Amino acid sequence: MADRSVPSPTLALAARVLHTEAVAVEGLIGRLDTRFERAVGLLARCRGRVIVTGMGKSGLICRKIAATLASTGTPAFFLHPADALHGDLGVVTADDVVLALSHGGETPEVVRLSEVVKRLGATLVAMTGTPHSTLAQVADVHLDCGIDEEACPLNLAPTASTTAALALGDALAMVLATEKGFGADDFAHRHPGGSLGKKLMRVAQLMHAGDQLPRVDEGALLRDVIYEMSRKGLGMTCVVDADGRLAGIVTDGDLRRLMMREGDVTARTAREIMTAHPVTITGDLLAAQALQIMEARRITSVPVLDAAHRPTGVLHLHDLWQTELF
Repeated sequence: MADRSVPSPTLALAARVLHTEAVAVEGLIGRLDTRFERAVGLLARCRGRVIVTGMGKSGLICRKIAATLASTGTPAFFLHPADALHGDLGVVTADDVVLALSHGGETPEVVRLSEVVKRLGATLVAMTGTPHSTLAQVADVHLDCGIDEEACPLNLAPTASTTAALALGDALAMVLATEKGFGADDFAHRHPGGSLGKKLMRVAQLMHAGDQLPRVDEGALLRDVIYEMSRKGLGMTCVVDADGRLAGIVTDGDLRRLMMREGDVTARTAREIMTAHPVTITGDLLAAQALQIMEARRITSVPVLDAAHRPTGVLHLHDLWQTELF
């Protein structure tokens, strides 16, 4: 029987890779200094776009960094250095900041592009693992993301170095987003699709409003209450007073319990059978927060009120299911 206290060669190698990459990222912390602050300042003051560029594996990391910057409030895109040198340099202007990645700092296409970038008057921020490299020396600001070793057993394949570069790029993006005051609303506007956007949707975007809002007056007879609930199909209706403010709600459950208890209730009014002081929410509440409230209170529908306590809509649990919040 195998000794489970001794890791297999497979698990031992996997653990070594993860440890090496974790050490590479942690090593960046001690190198954060005024150069990082200068880089953040240049990116924050950029009047154009942030253009991220790199070859090979670094280029793949550049695509991720550009996407993260763009999604968190900093206009950015990836430019392949070879394409730039063969006609795509027209996208670079003097108002742009070019963020160039090259672990060795001597990648021919990136070095050549950096020289042209400087001639165009754009600002150059370089991320390399070699502070004395050509790219580091020509840059306006150089960020050192060097590592002691790659996680590759041969110490050849870019592994720890690309992880470190990605982490440093994330640090730049997050600091920039914070300094720009980028918040949940901004994030929602830039992520209208997918699960992230759906979680950041507001109740007002999902609720049943206008003609879909079930609503009766306090004096409405039971038959009118049932008709309104059946017509709107939400299993409930709001009950409003003479000024249009919410007085209570009537649900399917309320009706069933009342009929079981009293039998003939056709002469009852909405005021007599409603539940006063129900749970309510506002239209600016996040859909995810509304879901938490409804789950905690075990309710399937909730009135949405404006500042004057008037119902503007009803949010149903099915509306949240459709947003894939589960």
